[in-house]
Amino acid sequence: MSETGRTGGVEGTDAAGDGMGLRERKRRRTYQAVSDTAVRLFLEKGFDAVSVAEVAAAAEISKPTLFRYFPAKEDLVLHRIADHEDEAARVAAAAPAAPVDALRRHFLDGLRRNDPVTGLNDHPQVLAFHSLLYGTPALVARAYTHLERSEAALARALGGGLDARLAAGQIIAVQRVLAQDNWRRIAAGEPLEDVRPDAVAAAERAFARLTACLPEPGATPPPATRTPEATGAGESATE
Repeated sequence: MSETGRTGGVEGTDAAGDGMGLRERKRRRTYQAVSDTAVRLFLEKGFDAVSVAEVAAAAEISKPTLFRYFPAKEDLVLHRIADHEDEAARVAAAAPAAPVDALRRHFLDGLRRNDPVTGLNDHPQVLAFHSLLYGTPALVARAYTHLERSEAALARALGGGLDARLAAGQIIAVQRVLAQDNWRRIAAGEPLEDVRPDAVAAAERAFARLTACLPEPGATPPPATRTPEATGAGESATE
């Protein structure tokens, strides 16, 4: 994203050496600032009670400019979790020989760190954000597209094909259900440290089942079992 300036140098090169251009830095700051403003308003008044025009005015940008950054109102909220969209794919790609075990260890590490993505976090702002996300039908529907993209990225990391897509769907579903169960218990008032042992045990149990039912990468899947209905068993051989 860097540009060559009139002096021939790279514009906006990061002093820390990450190579990010000034324009990219500004763009990311704008994304974050506008999203933060929107989430604050949504938490104060409710998602449906706040218009896009109100968000734009509070963020001191025009409505058309806001839509250049966020194509839909829901994206103002989901920007908070956008960087996790390809997280499972990155973890699996880094451990091609045992991707499910790598994802298990990654999730357990997230529980240890109270990563909000695991649902095991009792910070008031995190709980409020999750209540906003899961309590707003429009956001739940929009979050489904986020899960679909996560599944697609993970399936590619697992090698592509139907088996990879089936595995990715199961893995992403397990992570989602575990995280939502943790969040619901904490949101209902259970102390985080009381939930933690159950969260760890549930994750271990869920990933053990995934490991048992998902084939190793490159393994030949067992032949499909044909049911009597499919084979016509039970019918007279003379019919």
